Amino acid sequence: MVMWSLQNLMITLYVALSCVRSAAGLIHASGYEGGEGKVVCPYGEGYESYEKYLCKNECSNDDVLITTTSAKKNRYSISDDKHSRVFTATISDLSLVDAGKYWCGVTRTGKDFYTEVKLEVGQDNCCDKSTKIQSYEGSSGSISCPYVSSKYQDNLKYICRGNKPSTCQETAIITSDNKQNGQFRLADDKALGKFTVTITSLMLNNSGSYLCGVRVNSGLDIFSAFELEVKEWCCVKSNKMSSIVGHPAAIQCPYPPQHRDNRKFLCKGDHRNNCTDMVTHQSRFTLQDDVSSSSFLVLITELKVGDAGTYWCGSDSQWTVANYTRIQLSVVFPQQTSTVISTIPAVEPVESQSTQIPGKQSKDAALFKPVVAIVPALLLTLTFALVMVYKYKCFKVRAGANIKENKTMATITEEVIAGADFYENQGVAYSKQRTSKQQSACQLYDDAEQDSVYQNFTTTDDIYCNQVYANRR
Repeated sequence: MVMWSLQNLMITLYVALSCVRSAAGLIHASGYEGGEGKVVCPYGEGYESYEKYLCKNECSNDDVLITTTSAKKNRYSISDDKHSRVFTATISDLSLVDAGKYWCGVTRTGKDFYTEVKLEVGQDNCCDKSTKIQSYEGSSGSISCPYVSSKYQDNLKYICRGNKPSTCQETAIITSDNKQNGQFRLADDKALGKFTVTITSLMLNNSGSYLCGVRVNSGLDIFSAFELEVKEWCCVKSNKMSSIVGHPAAIQCPYPPQHRDNRKFLCKGDHRNNCTDMVTHQSRFTLQDDVSSSSFLVLITELKVGDAGTYWCGSDSQWTVANYTRIQLSVVFPQQTSTVISTIPAVEPVESQSTQIPGKQSKDAALFKPVVAIVPALLLTLTFALVMVYKYKCFKVRAGANIKENKTMATITEEVIAGADFYENQGVAYSKQRTSKQQSACQLYDDAEQDSVYQNFTTTDDIYCNQVYANRR
């Protein structure tokens, strides 16, 4: 009896284990560290109302992680789509230790129905190597993403910014299902096993990290990393030149030898993205290509004032910096015209309408300045001299009075009367006789009187001078 019971137990365990191992197919699930892992479990018709669950290891009671009777438990949640006959178990906040084998279970009478699940958990950063790409603003840049195996030819391809594989597909800029999105364009070359994403009209904010992704239906997607650097047009070759209005001008533009068969052009505009091709729009501009020197020459006939400005010449439609030259052209007028214009500001204001002799005006001014300075000084000196003479006359009168103070009043009166008669007779004689000698003597006397303004003559000297003059008469 005991032996029979043990045999039944062994058979039951064998049947149970065989049911687990013989589960229909193998379900692959994947996720990234810190993200979510979704396990999608299909079941057969007729089990819509049965309990479903996700378990691990041997699926004992302690190994059951979540059931449909309790929709959420810790990091696990479950939902049942009875119409599609699929239930989905989600594990959040994944870690690397969550990777391994799981079971999708359906509770039945007697024995449950199981399907094996293999869960992969990857690190949420990519990659060990990153391809660096450099380009310049305004040009185009291409990112080439290989997927090698032909089994991925029909799988979804996409590209996203950043280096987080867990969210790359959700935040994809462009996919193989939608091959054009603004400045991004995707082309899949299945024969070569790679797809290429082209970015047109690059801007500085296009710089950064990118991930190319290929969706894998049974596991983690395949990624390759790229680092795009968009540079400014700060270091483009730049030349300056000037030419004369009405004369011809020549602009020389070098190009790489490998561009010998490329179309060459010269365009005018402040910015390379908005410039006009002058060779095709102006008959005065002609282009001559010199293959031997890897350069071309643009000739301008009859240069005009409006030709001044910024020009761009090159041979690369992708606007690669090394293949372009910027020319700053300035125009000048003929020499005689520019000379006339330059002398206009030098004309000084005319103060007089009279004709000026060169050099004379400056000499007159030089002579006039000392005269102006001397006149006030001379007037001051003369005024001082007159004051001194006046004081001197007063002093003589006082001195004469002191000399004669011991004489009697009668004698003084007599001398004064005699002196008055003398002066009166002098005036009559002088008026009646005008001989050369008298004039000479009078002139000498007058000159002597003027020259001796500052000499100390006394009244006696004056009387003596008058007596001499009277005797000569």
